[in-house]
Amino acid sequence: MKLRIAGGVAVVLAIAGIALAQRGGFGGGGGRFRSGPPEYSGPPIPVRAAEFHFIRMEYRDLQRRGYGFVSRGGMSQGWWSQDWPDAENHFTTGLQRLTRIDIGDPRHLPLTDEHIFDYPWMYSTQVGYWDLSDKEIAQLREYLLRGGFLMVDDMWGAPEWEAFRRSMARVFPDKPITDIALTDPVMHVLYDIGPNDLTFIPGSRHLRVTGPSSAQIVQPAGTAPAWRTVNDDKNRMAVAVNFDTDIGDAWEFADVPYYPEKMTALAYRYGINYIIYSMTH
Repeated sequence: MKLRIAGGVAVVLAIAGIALAQRGGFGGGGGRFRSGPPEYSGPPIPVRAAEFHFIRMEYRDLQRRGYGFVSRGGMSQGWWSQDWPDAENHFTTGLQRLTRIDIGDPRHLPLTDEHIFDYPWMYSTQVGYWDLSDKEIAQLREYLLRGGFLMVDDMWGAPEWEAFRRSMARVFPDKPITDIALTDPVMHVLYDIGPNDLTFIPGSRHLRVTGPSSAQIVQPAGTAPAWRTVNDDKNRMAVAVNFDTDIGDAWEFADVPYYPEKMTALAYRYGINYIIYSMTH
């Protein structure tokens, strides 16, 4: 299969932010089009190519979720869609404001779709409930070995950790999951993330609302937030693992007055660092 991820990435640092080049053959201007509104009778309208698209991974579930609300703005089924589409819509809006990355529309793709190789960064949530097939395992291994980057999030407790760990052992049998060191480049690629930032980022269910614009964080007993990594053969971070914390909810509720602004800001710093690292390493 053709290598489409690693290589050819241009990085330009500027005072106002950072411009990154992502090769996006899928959905770009190379012959793909979208229709106009029903009353539109002209020629097809090309879909604009962008430098970066937030890609959410679709996967096979261990425990099937029924069809229903997965966020305030979306209905779906499958644990892959938790917080969709609000989380990525809010985050990519902030990403465009905080950097000079040319942002395209967020997308979600099955892990088995060949188009994932057009994008260097993917996000996956609720990975304690995934049950990856052999084909999905092989595709994920190929994606990561080509230079792809995966961020996983919203995983809680020992049973979910064990489900995730078993899957990663199938992807990379010889590669351990280790804690991210504070000296690791991903912690400083744009924002400096220090010891005080290794803190619990709450989901909406972990808030006791005390007023229209205030809430108390209630961290569940026994949770121990951790930021971990799976590195490839070149010691490059290939998988960013967020455990016992909920960055996706901090993105999803970024526009809610009572969600703690400090937690949303921290979640943005983590996400942006992961994206920039994926494009430059």
